[in-house]
Amino acid sequence: MTLSDLFKNQAPVFLSPMAGVTDAPFREAVCSLGASAVVTEMISSEALVRNSGKTLRRLAGNGKNSLKIVQIMGADPHRMAESAVINEGLGADVIDINFGCPIRKVVANGSGAALLKNEGFALQIAESVVKSVKIPVTVKMRLGWDSEHINCLSLARKLETAGVSMLTIHCRSRSQMYRGKADWSRIKELKNILKIPYLCNGDVKSGDDALLALKESGAAGISIGRGALGRPWLLKQVMELVQCGRVVPDPGPTHQHRIVLNHFQSTLDFYGEQHGIRIFRKHFGWYSKGMNGSSAFREVINRAENIGFIKNYLEDFYEQRFRDILGERKKQQNAQY
Repeated sequence: MTLSDLFKNQAPVFLSPMAGVTDAPFREAVCSLGASAVVTEMISSEALVRNSGKTLRRLAGNGKNSLKIVQIMGADPHRMAESAVINEGLGADVIDINFGCPIRKVVANGSGAALLKNEGFALQIAESVVKSVKIPVTVKMRLGWDSEHINCLSLARKLETAGVSMLTIHCRSRSQMYRGKADWSRIKELKNILKIPYLCNGDVKSGDDALLALKESGAAGISIGRGALGRPWLLKQVMELVQCGRVVPDPGPTHQHRIVLNHFQSTLDFYGEQHGIRIFRKHFGWYSKGMNGSSAFREVINRAENIGFIKNYLEDFYEQRFRDILGERKKQQNAQY
């Protein structure tokens, strides 16, 4: 499969890169449930060139039969190109350049969304990376730096000319961070000025959101980030709706328990038990959000250190949820008679 194959007669659904979240175990969980493509965590070009063990670990693993898309970040065209070459050698199918991260420490280094303030330099980085590798190069960006400097249209045209194969646009400015509502309509004009595909990103939390985002943005596909936290099955649900018109319900409690347990075990296998438990606590929080008893569940699970206890407690939590659902159904049935 190639990047262009994903856009043949369908709207693909990508998993957005999220630092500290889209590690190998999470990407594998999403792929096992269904997604068009997933993207690694943001990789520092400087760290990769220095052969950082932690950075190399972020590149490990991916779902079977899924494109390996590696996102790189930096503010040195030469280092970015060198990083791209290393990733290509490690088996990357696509290089994605980060022009969108709004985090202060990233922006302070002139990387991520800071590059939106200097189109010429951003273009220089893109050109350097494109020329350095034989695989497709894509870019993740935002609408602009702030409401007074919305320049995604002009930069998008230049990036296409530089040889970039696809764009993903988070429909907020950097100054918004993750506040307010993503404005999908701000990128609709790209449909008339670009030949390369672009993805719409931001505030897509359901299949209905995706349908509306595609309509308002004119995008060729969807990229989902925070909406997938605690719901790795969301991408498959969105794919079924936008591609086939089918509504797929959330997995039942028994299936959800199996998904969480498999994800937890793969995290332990990947990081080791002690570190894996700490890493996964945020996922337990996301998976349990909104469920009955979730506060008490998180309070216990965030202190637990014994893997056997955690797995047993997790099973009890989902069994209780299953009983709650059955009890509610019985109440509704009795109320009809």
